[in-house]
Amino acid sequence: MPQLRREPLFPKRWVVFAPERKQRPIDYPPPPEPLSSICPFMAGNEDLTPHEVFAIRPEGGPPDSPGWRVRVVPNRFPALRIEGELLPEGVGLYDQINGIGAHEVIIETPDPDQELEDQPLGAVTDVLRAYRARIIDLVQDVRFRYIFVFKNVGMLAGASLRHPHSQLIALPVVPRAIEEQLETARSHFELKERSLFSDVLQAELKSGDRLVYENSAFASFCPWASRFPFETWILPKFPAAYFHTLDDYHLGLLAEALRHVLRRIRKGLRNPAYNMILQTAPFHLPRVRESIPPEMEFRWHIEILPRLAQAAGFEYGTGFYINTTFPEEAAAFLRRVRAEM
Repeated sequence: MPQLRREPLFPKRWVVFAPERKQRPIDYPPPPEPLSSICPFMAGNEDLTPHEVFAIRPEGGPPDSPGWRVRVVPNRFPALRIEGELLPEGVGLYDQINGIGAHEVIIETPDPDQELEDQPLGAVTDVLRAYRARIIDLVQDVRFRYIFVFKNVGMLAGASLRHPHSQLIALPVVPRAIEEQLETARSHFELKERSLFSDVLQAELKSGDRLVYENSAFASFCPWASRFPFETWILPKFPAAYFHTLDDYHLGLLAEALRHVLRRIRKGLRNPAYNMILQTAPFHLPRVRESIPPEMEFRWHIEILPRLAQAAGFEYGTGFYINTTFPEEAAAFLRRVRAEM
């Protein structure tokens, strides 16, 4: 039976659950995976990338040399450029800002065949440590209002290179989805004097129907109004607005949770393309309501979106989504998958 659900964190967005649509005939084959004869991210090809801005080299060594475990470089084809002054202006009725920002690539491993979930726990922690280090550096730039990290795996998810990597973009504006979450969480706190993110997490932990995995510091679950089949979030169990405030101990626990969830998704869904998004709180904004602590307004989190379905006319026309798999069904399936490797 079809059903409409509204996500508490996005009260203006509805998701239509239509399980019968799983039976639709599909005769379009998936596109082939991209091929690249020369991979600029492989060890030994450091001269094929822009100069690195961060690296983890266990044995030491000069920048732009082999021996690294994780390496961060500016994107050779950036969406935004870091050089220049931020210049907002009006063009008649319209507004524009010159394309100031940052666009970096986090090369997660020298091995082109070792995805994030394949790596040892310490190596996954190093990737998260690189995320933290770059956010700590870029947040000092007062031109930037929002920084997020994302990872595209597979051509259907927008990847152009197979070599495991993530990307970071710093924006001079706050995305609409984040503004909506902030406003909703502020209203919730003013009404109930509780964090909306905390209430959502406690509801998921108490129910357990949509829970996929948890350890002492983090919980992963399929959201109540998941946009896509098997969409999975990872949230800290403690109040934290900003990812870059995470200490080394909790980075290790996050690496454990992230690797566990990614392994279940890959094994259970037969290696799907996916997007992974790290959302953290905005920076350098005037406090709208000084009485509300930042950790009550927002909680950083990771969203994992397997690309088992594509957005089409309904999604683009309404801003809503059609999902063929209820989150309770998705979570129960993922819980049954053995994630050990």
